[in-house]
Parts: sequence; structure tokens; C-alpha cells
Amino acid sequence: MAAVTKDLWINGKFVATERTYPLYAPYDGQQLAAIAKADPGHVQEAIAGAHRAFQTMRELPAHRRAEILFEVVRQLKERKEELARICSLEAGKPIRTARGEIERTIATYQFAGEEAKRISGETIPMDAAPGGEDRVGFTWREPLGVVVAISPFNFPFNLVAHKLGPAIAAGNTVVLKPAEQTPLSALIMGELFHNAGLPEGALQIVTGSGRELSEALISDERVKKITFTGSSEVGRLIKSKAGLRKTTMELGSNSALIVEPDVPLDKIIPRCVEGAFAYAGQVCISLQRIFVHESIYSEFSERFIERTQQLNVGDPLDENTDLSAMINSREADRIESWIREAVDAGAKIGCGGRRDGSTFSPTVLLDVTRDMSVSCKEVFAPIVSIVPYRSLDEAIELVNDSMYGLNVGIYTQNIGHAFYASRKIESGGVIVNDIPTFRVDHMPYGGVKESGYGREGIKYAVQEMTELKFVTIKTQL
Repeated sequence: MAAVTKDLWINGKFVATERTYPLYAPYDGQQLAAIAKADPGHVQEAIAGAHRAFQTMRELPAHRRAEILFEVVRQLKERKEELARICSLEAGKPIRTARGEIERTIATYQFAGEEAKRISGETIPMDAAPGGEDRVGFTWREPLGVVVAISPFNFPFNLVAHKLGPAIAAGNTVVLKPAEQTPLSALIMGELFHNAGLPEGALQIVTGSGRELSEALISDERVKKITFTGSSEVGRLIKSKAGLRKTTMELGSNSALIVEPDVPLDKIIPRCVEGAFAYAGQVCISLQRIFVHESIYSEFSERFIERTQQLNVGDPLDENTDLSAMINSREADRIESWIREAVDAGAKIGCGGRRDGSTFSPTVLLDVTRDMSVSCKEVFAPIVSIVPYRSLDEAIELVNDSMYGLNVGIYTQNIGHAFYASRKIESGGVIVNDIPTFRVDHMPYGGVKESGYGREGIKYAVQEMTELKFVTIKTQL
């Protein structure tokens, strides 16, 4: 890919900026493009344009919004391999994984188009209360207005889709700020929506530094909702400035899995390894902590390590690559220091722990304690710890001893234990007989505690991006 200049997408056209920054591929350092660096003035222009376009969007009928989203789906299907390659290059995502992301992105916009036609209210039995006789009551949902969407690097197509899809389905306009490392995929979506007939100004895309743009993006009173996926630290900052406006926060996690002694290890270990190391662990619900019953701990650990050592690390465009470079060298530095800290405190490296530039070998840690950074913080890297437990209650206590609560998994063949754990575990989602990394794009998805609040999953995100209005009519004067 030639290092061309990529401009901002404002009011239906590309807009050049005085400043740009180089975009490099995480794996080999190849310069992919020069990316426009927006300033607060560009953000104000984008918000103003989105605010004007909202008057058109709110009057756009549901069938038309659906048609626009379905046309985006059609274009994505036509360009699948091209888009997967872009995703692989700018995010360092193995090409097979990138193809899977494009398929999920197609499904997400498809769900959004379908949901655009299903936004509804309900009737209220007014005469259920004294004084409600001779009245009809009902609700409907109305779009909010301008939505600011701030997306991360790890799923540059699909997590953008989880913000754009429901916002547009509901009749909102969007100002999108993609991650600095993955702007190419977002800018492509500007073109695709334009080609699909989205009204001019309904989607604005500003690229550049989050630190430089966050104040302008968040503080403008014309912005009615902020949806953010990223770190807990940035989420707290955004929330402190958002005030009473609506926010959805998809933040950090140190996702856990409980493995009971009655499960067939040969069936679950490949899936567990996949959940721990897919995309080098740079997934919000990547499997980070595995709690295994003490009776099968040794066998599980040995077989898990054996499977991990079979993974291929290398060029993301190689069809045989399972995981590639981390997003940048700073993240590799951080993980190297966390592993060193854990080993100094008594942890053992079962396998991995090696670094080559920004590439980190898949690492299994044993004898990890709950106070180590690799356990109590979000590693967001190809690291997993395996810890024994004696009873299900102890395992649940270990899982819940976390500031996070996004997805938790449990493997068990005891239906009573499955329901018991589902009740006791403190998380937004409990995945029974699969890893916490499991997600399909129409299910409700979100966390508790410092993992955030609000829910994604198209139907649920539409609810978050609309306002419920109640109407009552007195039928007789």
C-alpha cells in the first residue's frame, strides 16, 4: 500500500489539514499513509455539520435508513478481501482473523438495517390506576441528535460498526473519532455510507490525537451522547466532562474462566488457547485468568502449554500466522515489565515470555497471585495465567475479586452449578460452556464495575441512542 495522504471526512467530502502524522504498520514498520491531524476547529466544524444534518436524519423514514445500511452491507461484501487486508496492515491483525472481523462487520450492519425497522414503543393500560379512565397511553422512541463515537484500534471495522450502525438506524448523526493507529478503516466507512446515500453531514470523521481533540469532542453542548470503547482511565475522564448527557462506556476487563473437573479437556483446551491469544490478546474480553479445579490443574496446564507452543507468530499477512505484533512497542515494553514483576514476585513462566521488537510470544504464567499486575489489571496482551481452586465458591470469589466485570466463562456439565455461578458472578455477561471471549453481534454486551455501563448489541444500543417519549390522550372531554 502506497503512503498516500488521507484527509478528514467532513460534510460529505474529504478535507485536508495543515498537519499530518505518519501511519506505520505494527509488524514491519512500513509507512501505510500520512493521516490528517485534526484540530479543535475541525471538530467544531464536524459537530456543526452533524447538528445541521440531524434535521434531515430525524425525518428520514425507517425504511430509508434501513436501505442505506443494507447498501453498506452490499458494498462491504463486494470488497471483503481488500478491507481485510487493510485491517491486517493497520492493526497488525492476522489475515484470517481480519477476514473474520469483516464478516462480523457485515453482520453488524445487517442487524442495524433490520433493527431500523423495529424501533417501537408500547401501549400503557392507563386505567390500571385510578384517574386513568378514558385515557390511552403509549410510548415511542426518538433519536437524540449528535452522537460522538470514540473507537479503539483492536476491531477497527466492527467496533466502529457497533457505534455507527445503531446510531444511524435510530436516526442520529455521528462524529466519529477512530483510534490513531486505525483510521484507514474508518475513513473507508465514510465513503461507503456516502455511496449508500447517507445525507451529507450525517457522518463526520475526524482523525488525529485523542488528547488534542477530546475536549472539543466532549464539551460541545450540541453533542447529545458519547459512546466510547477504551481504557477505564479515559472513560472516567470522559464521564467527568459529559455531565448529564447520555454515555455508553465499554472499558477494561481481565476476563476469567472457571473450569470444573467434569469437562472433557480435549474439547475445551483448543478453544481456551484461542480465547487467550487471538489477536495477541488485544481483545476486551480476551481470556486472561483461568481458574482450574485442583484435581485437573496439572493435566490442564500441561496440555494448555503444549497447545500454546504450537501457535505460529509472524507476519499478519501470512495465512499461517496465529498472532502477530502488538499494536506498538510501548505496549510490548509494558508487558515485558509486568512479566518481570510477576516472576520477581514468585510466578513461573510455563511457556513464552520472549519478545522480538513489538512481537511477544504467547505466554502462560503459573503460580500467579491475585495482586500481580498480570492478574488484577487488564493485560491486553498474549498473556494468560492458570490458577488452581478447591471449590466452586472459591473460584467464584477469585473471579469476583476484580475491579472489572465484563464477560466471565464457566465450563461445567452440572446445570445446577451453571445457574449458581451465573447468579453469583459479578459481570455483564456469563458464558456457560464457552470462553468469555465469545460474542455475537446482536447479543447485549457490556460490563459492570470499572468495565463500564450501557449495552451494545444493535437492539440494545438503539435503545441507548434514543429517548423514550410518553404520550397520553384523554378520549372524552
